[in-house]
Amino acid sequence: MKERLRVLVSAYACNPYKGSEEGVGWGWVKAISRLHNLHVITAEYNRHDIEKESQKFPDECSNLKFYYVPHKPWHYKPTKVWLKIEGSFLKPIMNWSYRLWLRDAYKMAIKLTHEINFDLIHQLTYVGFRFPGHLWKLNIPFVWGPIGGLENTPWRFLPVLGIRGAVYFAGRNIINSLHKRFLSGPKKAFKKARGGIIAATEGIRREILKWYGVESEIICEIGSPLGITDSHSIRNQGEKLKLSWSGQHLPGKALPLLLKALTQLPADINWHLDILGDGPCTKKWQRLASRLGINNRCQWHGWLPREDALRIVHQSHIFIITSLKDLTSTVLLEALSQGVPVICPDHCGFSNVVTEECGIKLPIESPKQLEEGIADAILKLAKDEEERRRLAKGALKRINDFSWEKKAELVDAIYKRKLES
Repeated sequence: MKERLRVLVSAYACNPYKGSEEGVGWGWVKAISRLHNLHVITAEYNRHDIEKESQKFPDECSNLKFYYVPHKPWHYKPTKVWLKIEGSFLKPIMNWSYRLWLRDAYKMAIKLTHEINFDLIHQLTYVGFRFPGHLWKLNIPFVWGPIGGLENTPWRFLPVLGIRGAVYFAGRNIINSLHKRFLSGPKKAFKKARGGIIAATEGIRREILKWYGVESEIICEIGSPLGITDSHSIRNQGEKLKLSWSGQHLPGKALPLLLKALTQLPADINWHLDILGDGPCTKKWQRLASRLGINNRCQWHGWLPREDALRIVHQSHIFIITSLKDLTSTVLLEALSQGVPVICPDHCGFSNVVTEECGIKLPIESPKQLEEGIADAILKLAKDEEERRRLAKGALKRINDFSWEKKAELVDAIYKRKLES
């Protein structure tokens, strides 16, 4: 039996009952704990859910020990006020709050290192490159990742995002570029983590090499969801083409690209679009669909329980992603897990996940070109059911490559190499 390492993990976002980055953090620590003993520093607001899950599945959590940084008024907590700040131009306040939490987590880590002889430290979540924390300062081998956040939103696509979205993402691009060039924390952390750096996507790997001169290994930041189906989608002859789209209704998700693309389909293509999710752009997008004359063929579901959302995706024939700013969206793996082929832009984490065996990736040269590409891809699969079913079968095969077990094995290999170096 191989030796289990004692690993100190910083995972601010880590919760077994939440999605997004909290779910990512939980998935990672649970997977890695199958191979090693993990001591996880996390936010105190996760305590209730973590303890509930640990009591429910004591054996699965036996190699996980959690330490909660005492909550302070300036620490982020998912209250209504903080959620409003997170979704507005005041988001830098949340970043400032997280930096203060990282400082307190470092103080806790120093105390823990006096009590426990750790073999290795892993900075896990948040995945943003500008937040390496301070644990790299400790005289212990340091692993960092998955890392994201280095890629900018293509400037030529900003007009698609509306005035608010264009201003926000233009500002983000500028700040991002300045941070990559001037922030000292990431530079020092990348140097310390050399040989143990995990990039979430190929694009992030290139950015890390370009700006920091170090190589990294690509491991998708999200893993296979629960509830993988054993059957792929089937469209019977004469059946309406069922399309689905899912995500937060925010400018960066760029649903209008799909809505405009649908107007370019021939009249003989009988289609229906299920739109999942909700957000600040919902009413604006509904008005756009009405102006385009397609709202009667769109069904706006809002937020649904996960089981209901997966059922709708499973019943669809094509899942479409239009996001212009993401790492690897959870909905992408959920679509593959339901045996549904995917049409998406060839960028972000989509480039690494979607292959010719499970979907169609489209170049992002211009908004007009992308709209035309979406329309052409939908038309191609609408006319060729044999090809669409081939991709549907490929989706079920592809999802197996993103199991948490495989991720744990990849991280284990990185741990070994880091310690050997």
